Amino acid sequence: MSDPGPGCDVPECDVPGCDRVREAAPGTRSGRVPGPRARAGAGAGWLSNHAPMAVEALVRHGRAPAVHRWLELGGEATAPRVTEPAHGLGYWAARHQPLPAPTPPAPEPSAAAALDAVPPVSDRSGGIRDRLARLTGFPVWPPRPAGAPDEVAARLEELVRAATHRYAAYGYGEPIMLVHAATAPNAVLRTLPALPRTLWGPSLEAAWAASAAVTAAYAPAEPAPARGPDPSAPEFSSLPSSSSSLSSAEEVFARAAAHGNDHAIKFADTALDVGDATALRAALGAVELIPPAL
Repeated sequence: MSDPGPGCDVPECDVPGCDRVREAAPGTRSGRVPGPRARAGAGAGWLSNHAPMAVEALVRHGRAPAVHRWLELGGEATAPRVTEPAHGLGYWAARHQPLPAPTPPAPEPSAAAALDAVPPVSDRSGGIRDRLARLTGFPVWPPRPAGAPDEVAARLEELVRAATHRYAAYGYGEPIMLVHAATAPNAVLRTLPALPRTLWGPSLEAAWAASAAVTAAYAPAEPAPARGPDPSAPEFSSLPSSSSSLSSAEEVFARAAAHGNDHAIKFADTALDVGDATALRAALGAVELIPPAL
């Protein structure tokens, strides 16, 4: 999303045509959406970084005052709704990098098994684009193409759950980047209702490719020990392991919102979608592992 214009900020906006939704903002420290826009830089745009999912999460949980209405599927095609996604799509098109097409390993029966079987890239130097070029392949999953739309949605839910759970043990390896193994397929899952049914199958394939590629590029070889390699990292094994020991889901999200980092926020929101104790443990781990923004 392009910069909405001079003078446009949350919670007040006087720019003509700036299409905002106002909502109450309990729990925010400054009364405005924390962080993403200020850190994006001039012209970088929300759709070209991580903010849309994080901002949507803050608004849905009552912790941000406003969100641009293009985050709502459907509705009138106002100028901001058309222009801002266009800027973001242009950025994505410029940065697009096709994955290599190596011979895949054998199919795996479940998303969790498939993520465990993803071969890591041998050279972890450079950024994501460098590492993607070194992929050697990842398992075929689902083992057979999803047929009915309901099956596509179920497989995406399975992938989101598996990647979220896996973060609880492997997130210490690269706390920010590994968030995307779960949030990318969850973003696809949320947009399915707005897509033609003919695109649901390809969307599942793209979601799996994204999750597997991030796993190959950044996941450590072993799950976290009692304490991660960084002495300041949280003791994952000591985080609550049962729902009775955990704070409520909304309390977990409140910690992520107060933390302020886009990745911690959107990962906590994804963990709440999954909703079980392991997912909430993973969200708490992300809050501890990712440097706070606020």
